[in-house]
Amino acid sequence: MKGYIQVYTGDGKGKTTAALGLSLRAAGAGLKVFIAQFIKMGDYSELKALNRFSDLITVEQYGLGQFIKGKPSIEDIDAAIKGLKEIQAVLMEARHDVVILEEANVAVTCGLFSADDILRLIAIKPETVELIITGRGADPRIIEKADLVTEMMCIKHYNDTGVQARIGIEK
Repeated sequence: MKGYIQVYTGDGKGKTTAALGLSLRAAGAGLKVFIAQFIKMGDYSELKALNRFSDLITVEQYGLGQFIKGKPSIEDIDAAIKGLKEIQAVLMEARHDVVILEEANVAVTCGLFSADDILRLIAIKPETVELIITGRGADPRIIEKADLVTEMMCIKHYNDTGVQARIGIEK
């Protein structure tokens, strides 16, 4: 089976949800999935659910959970670079059918690594591996390399009226 490059970007909600939905569909078909989470660190509801499929879905976090805005620390950058190296190894081993780089576009925007780093991963992706890259602000060169690009656009969100993120729905 040929693997394609998918990008989920835009300012609307649903990028990670789409990627995680794809991971569940893949696991349901017996495919092995590797999810690399940048920026995030911690125990989220989706991780608890994905853990039920730990024989097929591996999740690694390469964020320290402190950095959201502003300039990243050396420790934040080191964690992200460690993630890039591990993802490179995962791709080269080709033991996973699907590899998801969650919030990789945001990591580029924040200066944790460069779009060139993602392009290098795209260049070494085995033909049979499906590569999904999420996060707002996708670099135009990454969009150009992708086979499928979906831009999530926010039309209306209850968060704008003060509704906080709810466990099981947004977090």
